[in-house]
Amino acid sequence: MEDNKTLKSKIYTVSELNLEIRKNLESSYSDIWLEGEVSNFYFHDKKHMYFDLKDENSKIRVVMFHSNNKNLLFNIKEGLHILINGYVSVYEKRGEYQIVALDARPVGKGSLILAFEQLKEKLEKKGYFDRIHKKNIPILPNKIGIATSVGGAVIRDIISVLERRFKNFHLIIRDVNVQGITSSDEICKAIDDLCQYGVDVIILARGGGSLEDLWAFNTEKLAEKIFDCPVPLISAVGHETDYTISDFVADKRAATPSVAGEVVILNKQKQ
Repeated sequence: MEDNKTLKSKIYTVSELNLEIRKNLESSYSDIWLEGEVSNFYFHDKKHMYFDLKDENSKIRVVMFHSNNKNLLFNIKEGLHILINGYVSVYEKRGEYQIVALDARPVGKGSLILAFEQLKEKLEKKGYFDRIHKKNIPILPNKIGIATSVGGAVIRDIISVLERRFKNFHLIIRDVNVQGITSSDEICKAIDDLCQYGVDVIILARGGGSLEDLWAFNTEKLAEKIFDCPVPLISAVGHETDYTISDFVADKRAATPSVAGEVVILNKQKQ
């Protein structure tokens, strides 16, 4: 009787069953969001990320390939509570499955806020904010370099302040995009160019905006460029309540671009 039941039932090979499971799982979970805590995090050759995502009762293996993790604004690390988007992938030969993550977001904080906090902590530990590295701003510079957008009100405000304080100033303006994908690279290049022009001090300036608008001034590449800059540099980004990574690394922070005009040169009328 039992033999008859066995004969009537479909008998799978291991490979057939794993193939069937793969088809079912991958078609049913092709676009999912999953929330959990990161554990066993491994960043292989700083390319592909491997980790478990766990809750109180279970865990699942996750891989995030370089093509996707390179676009993350924050760093995934052990113990971080995150939300991932991806799909289920089955490895037939071993009968194992995992989540291939295409995107990840921190839970409880926005990606930009977390990225800002992580970079600030990293650079602070490296000594980038230490006062010992701060260069003095010259009282009467021969050449003042400014990296900003020439189409905005910022440059007009700075020039207005400079003219009131000391009319005989030499200003070199390097036009850059202060917002957008290329802006951080443009500002880095502008710093190099202004140094080559032989300026005595550099001002990085832009008006206020959201955290996203100001993001060009919160990148690690710009922080490193400012830290390595041989010329004294003033960061004048946003409004008084806005703080960027460039503010912390720069030799001097000006609360607004107009304040930078006051800081960069003495007031001749008071001499």
